[in-house]
Amino acid sequence: MTFSDSNFIMQHMHSVTPLIHSSFLSQLCGRKVLLKMENTQPSGSFKIRGIGHFVQQSKAEGCDHVVSSSGGNAGMAAAYAARKCGLPATIVIPESTPSLMISRLEGEEAKVMVHGKNWDGANEKAQELAKEKTCCFVHPFEHPLIWEGHSTLVDEILEQSAECPSAIIVSVGGGGMLCGVLKGLHKKDTKNIAIIAMETQGANCLNEALKVGHPVSIGSITSIAKTLGSLTVTQGVFDLKEGINLISQVISDRDAVEACVRFADDHRALVEPSCGASLAAVYKG
Repeated sequence: MTFSDSNFIMQHMHSVTPLIHSSFLSQLCGRKVLLKMENTQPSGSFKIRGIGHFVQQSKAEGCDHVVSSSGGNAGMAAAYAARKCGLPATIVIPESTPSLMISRLEGEEAKVMVHGKNWDGANEKAQELAKEKTCCFVHPFEHPLIWEGHSTLVDEILEQSAECPSAIIVSVGGGGMLCGVLKGLHKKDTKNIAIIAMETQGANCLNEALKVGHPVSIGSITSIAKTLGSLTVTQGVFDLKEGINLISQVISDRDAVEACVRFADDHRALVEPSCGASLAAVYKG
């Protein structure tokens, strides 16, 4: 069976990633710390789990063109998924997107359109383009099928870990991965596992929403962790968090970047500040 075989693609859009023990982080916090290495996904991030699943299902329902609005990991996942499914893709990105990401998106054979100063502006344009009936609009984090795809993280963690974890630490932007983890815990009936949700100051839409009990706009993104840059968190978090101990923490950009530097020294792996937010949960106590 070849990689281009459609049945193969339907079953293997994302990879089963390693779950590795970190002796460095374990020593720091006095607990066993495991790292889920989603940087080894074919599109470079966990986003391919949910977005790949969404694009596959959309194609099965008649979609013939993928449109997305992200200059980061979600755009890469949408472009990769579209190419693997044999569909053209248009990715709308904000003006702030680095030229390197544009090259990477074009390397996945996607058409790139620059529109708006931030993601919200790019998203409005993408929604306008996707009004064609046969277009598939891929939101970076807002759809139950995307959360369902992300929930495979929990499936794999429970299969790969010798013991049930006491907590799962996640970085939060718009809340797509968080919803996936919440959905996975419900699906596996492991609601006793706590979730520690990490954000940077200036991209802390979840923390602000939890204070008032519903999604609320934070007005602007001032954090260096741009891939956490959603003005509001999805309502899905509130719909799925019932019965689960969700702990929200906000750290500074400095803490996130310092965590990235320490992680590079400890593990010989370079991650972005968005990931550093999660790592800081241990590095900063």
